[in-house]
Amino acid sequence: MRKQKGFSLIELLIVVAIILIIAAIAIPNLMHAKIAANEASAVQSIKAINAVEITYSAAYPTVGYAPALSNLGGMSPCTPSSNNACLIGSDLASGAKSGYLFTAVGSGGPPASQYYATAVPATVNRTGVRSFCSFEDALIRVQPTGAGIPSEAACQALLPLSQ
Repeated sequence: MRKQKGFSLIELLIVVAIILIIAAIAIPNLMHAKIAANEASAVQSIKAINAVEITYSAAYPTVGYAPALSNLGGMSPCTPSSNNACLIGSDLASGAKSGYLFTAVGSGGPPASQYYATAVPATVNRTGVRSFCSFEDALIRVQPTGAGIPSEAACQALLPLSQ
């Protein structure tokens, strides 16, 4: 009998089938991990916005809270002003980061005595499942469906995020 070199077609098909089964198990878990990471990043970004809103209102008392999220950032090299305060990175100031869309709006005044910030998934159930918001009390609230949060009153009606 001749000695066989290489693998038979059956052996190769079995190996491919095993690899496909492992991939079918791993890919959904990878998607859940990415969503969880995006949500954690969104919560940290809302915390950062809360902190810099306070800094902004102290630095520019005649303006109060920033009128828009873009006022909190600025492109490098950045010279601080009320239009570009250089307090957050340009990625967050642009309104999109880690699969979430961010807004921060100052209101009341002048000077603006209120603000609210939101983080909404760019694509619900793909980049994130939940939406987040906060206002002057700095508590982060969660909207479990991932829907938009249209106003500060809508944010106030939501339950705080348990951490």
